Amino acid sequence: MAKRTVVAKKTVAKQTQRPVTRGSTARDLVIVESPTKARTIGKILGSGYAVTASLGHVRDLPQSRLGVAIGDGFQPEYVVPREKRQLVSEIQELAKDAPHVYLATDPDREGEAISWHLVEAAGVDPSVVRRVVFHEITGEAVKRAFLSPRSIDMDMVDAQQARRVLDRLVGYTLSPLISRKLRWWGLSAGRVQSAALRIVVEREREIEAFVPREHWSIEATLRNAVPDAGGAEPVTFVSWLHSRVGQKQRLVMPDAASAGEIARDLEGATYAVAGVKRKEVEQRPTAPFITSTLQQEAWRQIRFPAKRTMAVAQQLYEGVSLGAQGSEGLITYMRTDSTNVAVSAVQEARDYIREAHGAEYVPPQPRQYTKKVKGAQEAHEAVRPTSVLRTPAVVRPFLNPEQARLYDLVWRRFVASQMADARLDQTSVDVHAASALSSERYLFRVTGSVLRFPGFRALYLEARDDQDDDDDQRRALPPLADGDGLDCRDLAQRQHFTQPPPRYSDASLIRALEEKGIGRPSTYAATVSTIQDRGYVERDRGRLTPTPLGKTVSDLLTEHFGEIVDLGFTAQMEQELDDIAQGQRGWQAVLRTFYDPFNQNVTEAADRIPRLDIPTGETCEVCGLPMVLKRNRWGSTFLSCSGFPECRNAKSPQTKTGVDCPVCGGDLVERQARKGKRRGTFYGCSSYPTCTFAVNQRPLPNPCPECGGLLLQRGRSGAKCNQCKWQGVVEGQQQEEDAAEREPEAVGV
Repeated sequence: MAKRTVVAKKTVAKQTQRPVTRGSTARDLVIVESPTKARTIGKILGSGYAVTASLGHVRDLPQSRLGVAIGDGFQPEYVVPREKRQLVSEIQELAKDAPHVYLATDPDREGEAISWHLVEAAGVDPSVVRRVVFHEITGEAVKRAFLSPRSIDMDMVDAQQARRVLDRLVGYTLSPLISRKLRWWGLSAGRVQSAALRIVVEREREIEAFVPREHWSIEATLRNAVPDAGGAEPVTFVSWLHSRVGQKQRLVMPDAASAGEIARDLEGATYAVAGVKRKEVEQRPTAPFITSTLQQEAWRQIRFPAKRTMAVAQQLYEGVSLGAQGSEGLITYMRTDSTNVAVSAVQEARDYIREAHGAEYVPPQPRQYTKKVKGAQEAHEAVRPTSVLRTPAVVRPFLNPEQARLYDLVWRRFVASQMADARLDQTSVDVHAASALSSERYLFRVTGSVLRFPGFRALYLEARDDQDDDDDQRRALPPLADGDGLDCRDLAQRQHFTQPPPRYSDASLIRALEEKGIGRPSTYAATVSTIQDRGYVERDRGRLTPTPLGKTVSDLLTEHFGEIVDLGFTAQMEQELDDIAQGQRGWQAVLRTFYDPFNQNVTEAADRIPRLDIPTGETCEVCGLPMVLKRNRWGSTFLSCSGFPECRNAKSPQTKTGVDCPVCGGDLVERQARKGKRRGTFYGCSSYPTCTFAVNQRPLPNPCPECGGLLLQRGRSGAKCNQCKWQGVVEGQQQEEDAAEREPEAVGV
């Protein structure tokens, strides 16, 4: 192992410039990761090359033991898994007669490490090894890469190796410890996943501690008092009470009494326009996708979880058969944190925009975007179509529905990023209302906008903007001038409650990870999936909620291993891994700096951490002691009395909805139907069998506005009453859904 770096760095580098010959019948060997990628590249290169797939990594650390020689400079013990041994032997045979072996794995640290492991595992002669890198699988890009091969970048390999060893040290040390202390075997802890779990748990604690505050608003439906010269009916618009005239401080109406007092003072008031401000607003398009923004927008627009987004993007990147055109990669490499775009791609987009939309949709200068992400690899490109001429309509016949939807998203986002600004006329109107009952004068205010030139909006809008922009269009105001008299057609009081911060979705959690510098583009999807697969987090209507197990694990790690789940520490480790990849630090020195204090902490914690129970917040109905969560030998969870064995009460876990049973006042809980033909989720009273009330739709905490009965969820944000025929949208429910859709972008441009 000690000579590994010397051979890979020096010997391979010396031989890289050896010219390629075509005189013999033996074919050059090209190795990629997947069969799909192999087929695409094979068709591009032609019969002079033999292309095979490694199916990912061919070596890894052993599963049954630590596999790291801590006392020997953290040297890893790599093994070839049983299922990969035949494949490695086949690659070894193919490489024996090949004049050159081209390693065409992905252009990131993981791809670099796969290439190095291939050489080591198959015993490939370093003198014939060539490393080729391309960010799109098109004929031009692949052929250009093969004209300028290089050696394996051992700095990148070392960075990946450091990450792998670091995660192994943390996982194989903490996982068995927390499993023993919680008496729940199979638990896991990790440097990145535990930090992500902490973010979700802390948000849940914010929600639990949140106390809603009531507040009221008053809105006036107004129209011009002077009839239209053409006899048309005057256009009405809604304006909201802002303050008293002459006061900058906004009026606060904390309850119905204060709102009612002002509303009574406004009865018979005289309304007039006090000021009109108009200005033109320009709106810029957003940058083309990077990994994190692709995952976020795919969730918002087409409801793809991060894991599915990356799987479909991988298919589009590796290549799709386009009939007579052959196989081509449709998008560039999808694991990237850079918004750079090749000059040729920008020019192709500008030409397309001019042809398809007109010259006015092309900005005077090509747009450039700078991605403000620490450690961003600016040599990479943004996620974009390999050719904008392959429009979604052109390629749709060759794609499955998921591929078509994601490609359409990537294509529109990129083309829109090179289009002209949208221009809107924004109007702000102040209205004075003079009370007829007192000397008070009140200020009402409304803002509206009209789209004058769509620019990039003709093609694409981020999902978070849709609701806001629709509101702007609905608020298009009639022509108004200072001094215009207005008629009040209606004066309404509205009750509101402040809302807690929304639970994380895939999109917002990935945004938080990126903002805090936790993980890298290749890890976001895996991290979100891992905390769900481990049972630490559940998905409820697209939102991530920590389970009792997840809360307990996070609390244990935060209390006793704070540096591991500390967000700043985790981000610092990512920076140190970046330093290794850039050749600025040695990987073994970084690991040593981390491991010594970590190991000492683990040794001390093993003695000081007591055995813990996993609380559920429920009380045993037999003896009154707390109920705790446990798992049996078959992997099923159940609630058990903490007084066991004196009290042997146990039952299936119940997920509370926070809604009272309309029959007996008990808790409505989520249940799973498994008997007979009935399958799936329903909601029933926790007092069953004493109370048998049950419904199929999720109950909502808001009462029916007409009869006060139980509301049930209908669709994504609708509701219907279980007693009367009322159907509609509940304000609090709508606000939560809107917050999910309008979560801000991860970064600005």
